[in-house]
Amino acid sequence: MADAPPPFRVVFVCTGNICRSPMAEVTFRWFAESVGLGDRVVSTSAGTGDWHVGERADRRTLAALERHGYDGSTHRARQFGYRDFDENDLVVALDTGHERVLHEWARSEEDESKIALLLSFDQRAGGGLDVPDPYYAEPAMFDDVLGMIESACRALFRQLEPAIRAA
Repeated sequence: MADAPPPFRVVFVCTGNICRSPMAEVTFRWFAESVGLGDRVVSTSAGTGDWHVGERADRRTLAALERHGYDGSTHRARQFGYRDFDENDLVVALDTGHERVLHEWARSEEDESKIALLLSFDQRAGGGLDVPDPYYAEPAMFDDVLGMIESACRALFRQLEPAIRAA
């Protein structure tokens, strides 16, 4: 019997890894698990900064996830590092600022080719490419941001699903 192919690995990147990127990590994983491909996908997240390393996701992030049927309780923030380029098939930035930083950190064309903006996968996003940072906003903004992330993660997963199934 042949060895199973390695799982498809994606890392979602925002600023501090306590709001947007944990939402994306959790929802993308949920889409994979909901169609029986949870063992074929590894979804993680990281921040461009180190301010929150080791902390749980923001309480408002966790509350929004819970209200929408997701569990983000095991998340611990970490900072993106060069190894993330090596260990992931796709590096997904949550806004153009993160994308710019990731391109600056890329060491090769291969690293560069892995970088994408989350909202670029969602035709319904209305042309904007930045998922807004809800950190300094009212708690309701976390639900709005989660809705944007869910829609974009659904579109991304639908695009990747045939290749994941075929591998």
